[in-house]
Amino acid sequence: MNVEVNNESGVEIDAHGLMRLSRFVMSSLKLHPECELSIKLVDEDTMARYHVEFLDLPGPTDVMSWPMDELRPGPADEDDADLPLGHLGDIALCPTVAAAQGAKAGHGTWAELELLTVHGILHLLGYDHAEPAEKAEMWDIQGRLLEAWRAPGNRLEA
Repeated sequence: MNVEVNNESGVEIDAHGLMRLSRFVMSSLKLHPECELSIKLVDEDTMARYHVEFLDLPGPTDVMSWPMDELRPGPADEDDADLPLGHLGDIALCPTVAAAQGAKAGHGTWAELELLTVHGILHLLGYDHAEPAEKAEMWDIQGRLLEAWRAPGNRLEA
């Protein structure tokens, strides 16, 4: 899985860790082993600009996602060669917003960035949380992926 991380935020972030997490999530969701994902870390001004431009909402947000090839999770029993190949999409993360949210939630910046990365990937795959049933499904998948990622040994193997 090809994951590109560009840090334009001015904040020191473990880009390799974000790549490993993203590959873990994409593999867990049975995406083609050669699909692509781009992650861009941005400052609050850039994120606020994206937020207004794409969602017509004020102020910076934590994560935004732009799907590309409308890929979806593959069935567990499907051969990798049969999975659709393409560019999953682009994610923008704002580390300073993540830091504030992580502090408020009591789990810190890195845990918040992990959550936001998984959240962004799920949005790229068509998951949403506008309706209660959609939110329950997305939060369930997000929680299971984070739990699996944080299990002993997975961070090093991804």
